[in-house]
Amino acid sequence: MTQSSTPTPLSYKDAGVDIDAGDALVERIKPLAKKTMREGVLAGIGGFGALFEVPKRYKEPVLVSGTDGVGTKLKLAFEWNMHDTVGIDLVAMSVNDVLVQGAEPLFFLDYFACGKLDVDTAAAVIGGIAKGCELSGCALIGGETAEMPGMYPTGEYDLAGFAVGAVEKSKILTGADVRPGDVVLGLASHGVHSNGFSLVRKCIERAEGAGALPDTLDGKPFKQAVMEPTRLYVKNVLAALAAHPIKALAHITGGGLLENIPRVLPEGMAAHLKKGSWPQTELFAWLQKTAGIDDIEMNRTFNNGIGMVVVVAAANAEATAATLRASGESVHSIGVIAAQGSGASVVVA
Repeated sequence: MTQSSTPTPLSYKDAGVDIDAGDALVERIKPLAKKTMREGVLAGIGGFGALFEVPKRYKEPVLVSGTDGVGTKLKLAFEWNMHDTVGIDLVAMSVNDVLVQGAEPLFFLDYFACGKLDVDTAAAVIGGIAKGCELSGCALIGGETAEMPGMYPTGEYDLAGFAVGAVEKSKILTGADVRPGDVVLGLASHGVHSNGFSLVRKCIERAEGAGALPDTLDGKPFKQAVMEPTRLYVKNVLAALAAHPIKALAHITGGGLLENIPRVLPEGMAAHLKKGSWPQTELFAWLQKTAGIDDIEMNRTFNNGIGMVVVVAAANAEATAATLRASGESVHSIGVIAAQGSGASVVVA
C-alpha cells in the first residue's frame, strides 16, 4: 500500500506574484495621484471603479476618449534604465489625441503589466504618469498593476493609457470648415516623442556597430535627447482655442506629417507644406543620415520636428501664433491649404 504524502504548500508569492509589493506600490502612488485631483473627481484610486462628474459648466458635454501606449521606446527605457519619463509619454499620446477634437482632458487611467513587480521601477513610471496628468490638467483617478510571471522577460513591462475628455457639442473640432488659403501652423516637438522607435533603435545599433554614436544632440546627452518625453500641448492649445477660431488640429504621431494631417482635412482639401519652413534638429538630421532615408520617409515615419498642427484662417494666423508663442510654444508657419485636385493630400515642397 502506497502511503500518500502531503504536498509542500504553495503561496501566490511562490508562484511569482507578490501581493505585498503591489500594496506597497499603491501606497507609493496615492500621494502622486492626489496632486492631480481636479473638479469632478468623486472617488479615485483604491476602489473598484473611479467616479467622475462632468463639470457643470458644460451645457452640452460630449465625451471624447483616447487610448495608446508607448511602444518600442520602452525597450530603450529597459536597456538604459530610464523609467521616469515614459509615463509622461503615455499620458501625452492619449491627451494630445483627445485635444485634437477640441476637448479638455478630464481624467486618465493607466495599465502597468510586468512579469515581476519591481516597486521602485513601477513607482518611477507611475510618477511620470502623474506628472503628465498634472501638466495636462487631468486627474489620475485609477489604473491597474498586473504582475504576470512568465508573460514578460525579467526587467521589462508594458504600458497602456486611457484618457477621457469633454467638449461642448457646438465646439467640436471636425475640420469641416477648412478651406483653400487657410494657414498651417506647426508647433515644435520635443524630439521623437513616442513613434518610430523601431527605426530609432536600428539607427542606434548601426551607429554603435560603426563606433559613431554621438555624445550629444541638440545640446543634450545622447540618451536624454532620444528619450525626451512627448510634449504635452493641452494647456497652451486649449488657451488658444478659447481665444481664436481654430479650424482643425492634428497630433503628429505614427505616420508623421504625411498621414496625420489628412485625418482632419475635408474631402478635396490638401496641405501644401513648405520645405525648410521649420528647422530640422540635430536629432532628426542624425536619424535621417544614419538611416539613409529621404525626406518623404522622414515625414512619414517621424514627426520630424512638428508635434502638433494647427489650421486657421489666414486672417487669424498671426494672432493665433502670437498667443501660442506667448504661452511657450515654438510656432512655425509651415504651409497652406489648397484644393487637392489629383495630387497627394499632403505635399512637402
